[in-house]
Amino acid sequence: MRIYRYVGPAEIRARVAGDPAGTPIHAGSDLPLDEPLTYVVTVDGTLRVANRRSEHVACAGGGDVLAAGELTASRIAGVIRIVDISNQSTGYCPEPACFPAVARALDAAGIARPTNFTVPTIFRRCDACGERNLVKDDWYECAICGADLPASWNFAP
Repeated sequence: MRIYRYVGPAEIRARVAGDPAGTPIHAGSDLPLDEPLTYVVTVDGTLRVANRRSEHVACAGGGDVLAAGELTASRIAGVIRIVDISNQSTGYCPEPACFPAVARALDAAGIARPTNFTVPTIFRRCDACGERNLVKDDWYECAICGADLPASWNFAP
C-alpha cells in the first residue's frame, strides 16, 4: 500500500501547523451525517474527518496518509452509510488505487460503503513546470503551461 506525503503548498502546511488533527472515527455514531467532510486515513489505518473547509494536511495532523479526499455519510433505512466519497485532495494527490485503505477503515468502523470511489480523481504533476493537475476527461495536459502530463502517477519523492 502506497503512503502519500503532503505535496501541496508549503505555506498551507505552515498555516495549519498546530491545528488539531481530524476526529478519529471508530464507529458510525462518530461520523457527522449529511454534510460533506474532509477525510484522511492515517498510516496506522485510522479514519479521521474534519469540516470540509479544512485542509487535508491539518486533518492528518501534518503526517503522511494512506488515503485522503471528501466524503458524505447519511442514515438510510437505519444504517449509516457513505453516499459520496472521493480521493480529491490537492494536498496529497492520492491515486484512485488508495480505496482499499478507505474500505478497511470504514469496514473496521462498521460503516456501510460503496465498492469504490463514487467520484475518482486523477492527479498528475507537470514535469515541465511542477504544477499539480487534476486530470479531467482523460485530458493529460497541464492547465498552467500546456505541457503533456505523464500517464502514470508521479508524486513520489
